[in-house]
Amino acid sequence: MRNLKLNPNKTALVVGTFAGLWHFVWGLLVAMGLAGAILDFVYGIHFLNNPFTVQSFDVVKWVTLIVVTAIIGYVFGYVFALLWNRLQK
Repeated sequence: MRNLKLNPNKTALVVGTFAGLWHFVWGLLVAMGLAGAILDFVYGIHFLNNPFTVQSFDVVKWVTLIVVTAIIGYVFGYVFALLWNRLQK
């Protein structure tokens, strides 16, 4: 079987983009007033009560959330690719 090497930058961009987009969608749900109902549903199907309340939408917090999670996702993707490549040796 051939060893698969990952390009750390490409892997990091994919993971960072996914993390950023995920939180972009979350912000949209907050802005539309649907986030609380989704949290209630997710906790409910796990037999839990939702201990959180969703704050009002704030565009500055939303952009900050997207940027921070994209950066963290990038770092995790990069480290993952480096570790993956090292373990392939």
